[in-house]
Parts: sequence; C-alpha cells; structure tokens
Amino acid sequence: MNYHAAAAQLHLTQPAVTKQIQALEAQYQTRLFQYDGKRLSKTDACQILEQYARSIQYNYEEMEQAITGRKRFHLRIGATKTIGDYVLPDSIAQYVSAPDHEMTLIVDNTSRLLSMLDANELDFLVVEGLFDKKRYDWHTFRTEPFIGICAPDHPFSGRAVSMEELLKETLIVREPGSGTRDILERHLNLCGYGPNAFCKPLTISSFSVIRELVKKQLGISFLYQSVVGDDPAFGRFQAPPLTGEHAFYVVYLKHTHAGQYAHAFFSG
Repeated sequence: MNYHAAAAQLHLTQPAVTKQIQALEAQYQTRLFQYDGKRLSKTDACQILEQYARSIQYNYEEMEQAITGRKRFHLRIGATKTIGDYVLPDSIAQYVSAPDHEMTLIVDNTSRLLSMLDANELDFLVVEGLFDKKRYDWHTFRTEPFIGICAPDHPFSGRAVSMEELLKETLIVREPGSGTRDILERHLNLCGYGPNAFCKPLTISSFSVIRELVKKQLGISFLYQSVVGDDPAFGRFQAPPLTGEHAFYVVYLKHTHAGQYAHAFFSG
C-alpha cells in the first residue's frame, strides 16, 4: 500500500510500478486503488483481483506438482496457540502415522497466520479468531466453551460473575492479534469496556505463563476450556456475555483444492 516501498521491493522505479498499475486498470477497465486524502486504499475490484491472483498462484504450484506426477502428502498447516497446542495433537499423530504423510505446523496468532495464508506459505488454517469470511473459503471445525479461569479457592470459582466484580480484578490476556484476545475484546466492547478497564491488565503471550500466574492467584483470565481441561488446579467461572460457546474454523484460499487437503488431514 505504498508505491515507493513496492518499487524498492520489486527493484523497479516508482514510475514503472505506477505504469504497471495503470496497465492493469486499462486492461480491466476499472480503478484498482484510490486515495482518501493521503491514504491509499484498495477498491472493491482490486480486492477481487487480489483474491483470484492468490488462488492462481496456489493452483499454479499445484499444477507443477501434478505435471511431474508427484503426489501431495506434505501439508502446511497454521493454527492458533489454543488449537495447535491443545486441540490438534491427536489429528497430527493420526495423519503422520502414514509412512508417506509429512507436514509442517506453524503455531502463531490469527493475524500473522492469515498473512502467511495470503502469501501462499500455508495450505489451510485452524483458528478461533476473527477473519474476513467473504475473503476466504471456510467451514466450522467444532465449537468449544470459552470460560473464565481463576485459582480454585478464588471467590469467582464455580459461579456466574458480574461485570462490576470482574473489573476489580487483574486481567491476564493474550497479545493483540491472538484469537482469544480478539474474542474477549469484541464482547467487552459490546459492554462498553476494554481490557484497560480492569484494575490491572497484563499481556502475556504464553499459555503456560498465564496458567502459572492464575494458579498463584495473581489474576484471572479467559480462554478455551481445552487449555485447562479437567485440571483441578483451576477454578472456572461464567461471565456472560464474555463466556460461552465459540467456533473453531478451518480457513483456506478460495478457488483452490486446499479444502480437500484439510478434509484428508482430519479424516486420517
């Protein structure tokens, strides 16, 4: 979204990049970019072109493999931390138990995984965060309870908690861009709050550190039930609308066969 930066990355002059954009606009008879003041943005037509171009790139690499007769058994999967660390291990074990099955798993937050998917570095994602459902093909993998956790002897343990009570606590939350934080912030915003409304907000990217801090009564957190399972070291509480059932999604580029790879992975 910057002509000068694009030119530097492509080892071209800025006028050459401008000329290429103008040639595409002439070919498709539509504007691809527009300025709102000094801010450059994509038009709707540009976003459609980008979507198909990414799919074409993915399918081109698939075609090269098909022409050479190589079968595709190496999957490149992206998963958010909850899913990669606590939900997928059984599916991974089942898939790689076949002698010719190989895979790469990247565990990261939702925003970075979507960037990797766009760059054709991954075949599909399994995420719990927010994404543009018009931009990608997707289907629901499963639903999972999103709960509050605390120390087992904390006053919140085993009960429903009001927003007024919550805001007096230290909140331990994942980093911006993570699926669990996106979901928590979205529901906090609906109530007119954000993480900074809590008595003391802490940002921790590691689930293992979050778990240890909660067990030591140094704060509360919100995460998916699969992160703590049935561990008696944690108390659990409900705080509607912050808690409830949420979906895990399989996400992949439109107009590709990546959905078939996802199905093969989960079916073994």
